[in-house]
Amino acid sequence: MRIAVLDDDQDHRDLVLQIIERAGHGGVAFSEGAALLRQLQRDVFDLLIVDWQMPGMSGVEVVRWVRANVQDRLPVLFVTQRDDERDVVEALGCGADDYMSKPVRVHELRARVTALLRRSYPSSEETQLVLGGYRLDLVRREAFYDGQMIELKPREFELARCLFMQPARLLSRDYLLQTVWGLASDVPSRTLDTHMSSLRAKLALRSERGVRLTAVYGLGYRLEDTKPMHDDQRTMPGTGAVTCG
Repeated sequence: MRIAVLDDDQDHRDLVLQIIERAGHGGVAFSEGAALLRQLQRDVFDLLIVDWQMPGMSGVEVVRWVRANVQDRLPVLFVTQRDDERDVVEALGCGADDYMSKPVRVHELRARVTALLRRSYPSSEETQLVLGGYRLDLVRREAFYDGQMIELKPREFELARCLFMQPARLLSRDYLLQTVWGLASDVPSRTLDTHMSSLRAKLALRSERGVRLTAVYGLGYRLEDTKPMHDDQRTMPGTGAVTCG
């Protein structure tokens, strides 16, 4: 998962980044709220960790902007020195999902991050992803269309998993590279385009099949469901699958 950390205290910011990266997540640091908001308009994060007292724009103002302008339900964790009950109530009231006070306790922060991600992205624990006629078996790492298996290379399957877990969401190039190739990846950007082109061809991700893969120039990729889904298509009894759409 990719996590944005907003804090004007560099030592604390570095500590939080170290904790989440040791937990296997990618971290991106911001020292000003305005910089984070600009990045959110062209990039994707799975979680925000936000300090309250910031220069220029407070953490509360940042969260209010996120709730008003970011379509996805992006989880937010406040980590701040303010620990009065009224502060907690205000933070949760403005849209934060959780709240903890400084100084940071390593195991508590890791546990809260894990819990928030688990609640916000339950499909990551499912065994199958279904969208239209497509099905991804996350255990066997196999892809199917109308019951017919389509052979994908490991990186292609991981890209498909990212896309099918978050249909209609624009996934930035950095997000996809870090998620599929690793946190410290220096893979050329054209490698992503090559793999995406191959994935689009193998799965035939086009409108007539009800699912379309769209490239947004300079930003990333979006998987779009082009066929309306009826109520009786939203569950697959007995499969343990999550149906995306």
